[in-house]
Amino acid sequence: MPSVTMPRLTVLICTHNRAELLVKTLDSLNAAERPAGWSVDLLVAANACSDTTHAVLDDYRRQATIRGCLPLAWLAEATPGKSHALNSALPQVQSDLVAFVDDDHRVDAGYLTAVCTAAETHREFDFFCGRILPDWDGSEPAWVHDNGPYRIYPLPVPRFDQGDTGFELTSDRAIPGGGNLFMRTPWLAKVGHFATDMGPTGHDLGGSEDVDWILRGLRLGARLRYVPDMVQYHYVDASRLTLGYLIRKAYKRTASTVRIDPEKNGSAVPKYLYRKIAEYGFKACTAIGQSRRRFYLVRTAAALGEIAGHLQQRRHDHGTHPSTPSN
Repeated sequence: MPSVTMPRLTVLICTHNRAELLVKTLDSLNAAERPAGWSVDLLVAANACSDTTHAVLDDYRRQATIRGCLPLAWLAEATPGKSHALNSALPQVQSDLVAFVDDDHRVDAGYLTAVCTAAETHREFDFFCGRILPDWDGSEPAWVHDNGPYRIYPLPVPRFDQGDTGFELTSDRAIPGGGNLFMRTPWLAKVGHFATDMGPTGHDLGGSEDVDWILRGLRLGARLRYVPDMVQYHYVDASRLTLGYLIRKAYKRTASTVRIDPEKNGSAVPKYLYRKIAEYGFKACTAIGQSRRRFYLVRTAAALGEIAGHLQQRRHDHGTHPSTPSN
């Protein structure tokens, strides 16, 4: 009888100078239940790494067979920027599915099985996303769990949780980032490259390259399904829970969001944003209590970021976009 080739899943991890966290990510993938009837391998794109990441990956490959680990290939992308790493790695993918896992995530024990089961069960869908939950350990400050009127939302630790029931996500709903996403690989060529003027460089606060990519896919006709059993946990860095980080992240997040919003990008700066800055700034200066002051400082930064996003996009529209894919 002719041999039957098993379908194949590649898990792609882009990493920059996080050797210790990368080991934990790889360990979680190897500890996860292996999906029956599927071949699973790992691909790591080491982006401008100057720590021990290359040595960690070489050591993994040497010991993989002995330890029964998932097979791993890796490449080095010297140009800083996650989008550059993604654009270098994705042409190397030869599998049926490719799943994205960030280098500061760990996957749930059932993650790999959930990915392959979703692909088999929902063949009418092209993109799939799951939950991203903060990996709280009890040492975090109490305010991160505050659900009152002065809560910080979104939190500085990525979270994406749309409940316990799977459903189709469209562009008018919450769009996930790329931290817990997989797709059928024919769509890689259809959507094209990740925009290199978006996304993080090193560990800065850039972003939206993944949301931009997903939205381009949806506009081309891809269908996106939320799969609640696909769970990843995001490492909580204590430095993300400081006021300074909250302010910087709010600024960068809203600046990026404006740039991928077709109703906002390229337009003039709305005058109401200047009123918001004045209002929030005044309330931050006069607030009584840390929670109120923190809330209004973050709101002020977000409004400033929205203005910056409008200005950045207008400059972009008057120039050229070297990273825009041709389809």
